[in-house]
Formats: sequence, C-alpha cells, structure tokens
Amino acid sequence: MRGYFGIGVEGITKEQNLGNLVRSAHAFGASFFFVINPEIDVRAIRASDTSGAFDHVPFYIWDSVEDMELPKGCQLVGVEFLEDSIELPSFRHPTRAAYILGPEMGDLSKEILEKVDFTIKIPMKFCINVGVAGALTMYDRVISMGRFPDRPVKVGGPDLDMVQPEAPSHHRRKIRSMNKADAQKATLKRESE
Repeated sequence: MRGYFGIGVEGITKEQNLGNLVRSAHAFGASFFFVINPEIDVRAIRASDTSGAFDHVPFYIWDSVEDMELPKGCQLVGVEFLEDSIELPSFRHPTRAAYILGPEMGDLSKEILEKVDFTIKIPMKFCINVGVAGALTMYDRVISMGRFPDRPVKVGGPDLDMVQPEAPSHHRRKIRSMNKADAQKATLKRESE
C-alpha cells in the first residue's frame, strides 16, 4: 500500500477503548498513533498492550488541538457522525492521512472540525464504540488502497480455477555461476545447435 496513515482520538476517557484502538492501529499497519487532550493516563495502557504497539508505532500525546503537529502534506480526516459527512464506502482515502475520532460520549471539538480536510461517517443507524469505528475506518483504507482484486460477481470467494495473471517481477534475474567445465560444456552445446 502506498502512502501512510495515522489514527488518533480526541478526549478519550476509557483505557479499554484506547487500548483497542492502539492494538488495531498496530495490526492494520498505522505509521503513528496520537491522542489529543486525553482524560486518562495514556502511559498506563502500555502495561496491558499484548501486541507491543507502543514498541513499534510512534505514539504522540498532545494537550490541545493547537499542539497537534502532523507530517507535512498529511491530510486530517475527521470520523464523525454528521449529516454532511462523506459515507465511508464512497470516500477515497488520501495517500497521506491522519484519522481523528471523537470521545466516547461526545463529538469532535469545533477546533478539530475547523482543521479537518474531510469528515467521514460509517453508514449506520447510530454511533458505535470508538475502537470499533477506528477499526472499520482502517479496514476500509486497507481494502480500498491495498492490492486486492475486485470482489467476485458471484457469492463467495474468487474462482480458484481461473488463471491469475502473473504479477510483474521487480526483481533482477538470478545469475547462476557455473564452474569452468560446465561453462565449456554449455558453450559447446550452443555452438553445435
């Protein structure tokens, strides 16, 4: 998958939800994770992290929206259940993106909504758990930007009897070295043909 992404949450209040989101971010290949104005001790989550996410994914803690520093060229995408948000299945993910989710019992702040490049929503009847919303967003990114073939027309998986086109090789041909006697035999064989 080209590009990179990070994911974070504003005003998180529950350790379990943060732990879920950090572990999912690690599993989906996030390049970084962040929190803005957390209402919990974020460092305490480290003890219960069984995936080792804190050892492999950079983690940023910002006290306020003004403190947030994203990489240059990174587009901020708010995940919020708003009427005018783009529905996730219709959204083309930016190559360089940071996704921001709101707190468990509230919405993204006005300050964040003023900074986002896009707001997206998961099409559903009501809001869901912040960890689940983050995982669905990352899954959609991986599916839509990864190297997966189109889904089959018929129910089920791809037809394994179909011949799959060979992927282009980006590797150099292997050169096999021969000893002197084998090289002479090969030369004689080519000359006789």
